[in-house]
Amino acid sequence: MLEKDLLTLLKEGRPDALENIFRKYWEDVFALAMSKTGDPTLSEEITQDIFVALWENRHRINLSGELKHYLLGSVKFKVINYYKSTTVAAVHQQKFSMLFESSSTGAADEQLLYKELSAEIERAISTLPERMRAIFYKSRKEGKSNSEIATEMNISVQTVKNQTSSALKLLKEKLPHLACFFL
Repeated sequence: MLEKDLLTLLKEGRPDALENIFRKYWEDVFALAMSKTGDPTLSEEITQDIFVALWENRHRINLSGELKHYLLGSVKFKVINYYKSTTVAAVHQQKFSMLFESSSTGAADEQLLYKELSAEIERAISTLPERMRAIFYKSRKEGKSNSEIATEMNISVQTVKNQTSSALKLLKEKLPHLACFFL
C-alpha cells in the first residue's frame, strides 16, 4: 500500500493504517531512539509515544515530505525534550537533596523546617485522588518509569503521563512556594 493511501486511511481513523505504518517504520524509529539514548527501555517508550502521538494527531497531520522523515524527526524532538526535562529535574532534585543533607546534619531549626516542609508536601499529596496519588508515588518516590508503572497498574503509558502531569499541576497550585520541587 502506498504511503499516501496509508495516511489517508489514518486520517479517517482506520486502526489498520496505523498498524501498517507501525510495522513498516517501528524498527527505524526504535533504532534511532536507541542510537540517541543507548537505553532500550527509554527507546521503547519513545517509539511507543511517537506512534501514539501519530494516532492522536492524525487529523492534524499535513505532511509535505515522507512519513519516515516525520517519524525520525519526532524521535529527535522526543530525545531532546527528554534530556531537557531530565536535566531540569536533576537540578531541582539536587537542590532538594541538599535540603535533605543540610536538614540531617544542620541545626535544630533547619530540621524543624525540613519536617514542616515534608509534612506540608505529604498533606498536599494526600489530597490527590487515590489513583493519581498511587501513580505519583510510584513515579516520584519509587523512581519507576512510566512504562513500569503502566505495566504494574495495567494502564496505558499515556494514562500514567496524564495522571503524573495532573498531579504536578495540582501540587503546584496547592504549594506555589514549593513549585520548583515538582518539576
